[in-house]
Amino acid sequence: MLTPARANGRGERSRRELTAIAIDCFARFGFQGTSIDRIARAAGVTKGAIYYHFRDKHDLLAAAVTDRIQEFELRIQRTCEGVDPALALRRIAAVCIEHARSLDHPRFVITLMIESIDTNDKISTQFREMMRRFRAFLRNLVRQGQEQGVFRTSVDAEAVAAAYTSSVLGAEIQFYQDQERFRLAEAIGLFLDQLIGSIAAEEGQPK
Repeated sequence: MLTPARANGRGERSRRELTAIAIDCFARFGFQGTSIDRIARAAGVTKGAIYYHFRDKHDLLAAAVTDRIQEFELRIQRTCEGVDPALALRRIAAVCIEHARSLDHPRFVITLMIESIDTNDKISTQFREMMRRFRAFLRNLVRQGQEQGVFRTSVDAEAVAAAYTSSVLGAEIQFYQDQERFRLAEAIGLFLDQLIGSIAAEEGQPK
C-alpha cells in the first residue's frame, strides 16, 4: 500500500499529465471545440478519471493555463540568474523563440488569450496577470541596469517593458501564422539590437 506522500505525488503526476493532454486539445481545437470526452479519449482514460481531479472543463482549463504559465515564468527566472541586465533581455527573447519553435503547441496561450477575452473572466484574469508580471520583470531588469550604469536613467523602464512585450508577442503571432516565411529569430534579434542600443548608457555622456 502506498504511503500518503507517495500517493499524493502519484496523483500530482497524473493531474499534470492530464493538463498536458488538455493543452494539446485546447491548442488544436480551442475551448469551445474541446470537450471532456475529447480530452478523455486523447488521454486514454474515462471521464471519471478526469472528474476525479477537476470539477469541469473550466476547472481543467484553468489548471492547464496555470501549469503552462508557471513553467514559462520559471524558465524566464532561471535563464536570467547571475547575468547582467542586457544579456538577460537577450536570454528572455531566446526562451520565447525556443518556445515558439517547439512542438509543444506554443500557440496555446495566444489561442486561449484571444478566445477568453469576452467569454471567460477567470482565464482572462490569469493571462492579464501573467502579462503584468512579465512586464514588471522586464521593467525591474531595466531599472537594475540603470542602477548599474548600464542603461540611461532617462529611459522610461515601463515603456521599455511594454515595447519589449509587444514586439516579442507580435513576432510570435506572425510566426504562428507564417512559419515558412516569417524569420522569427531575425525579427526579434533586430528589435533587441535596436532596443539595447537605444537605452545603453554611453561613456562620457549623462546617464
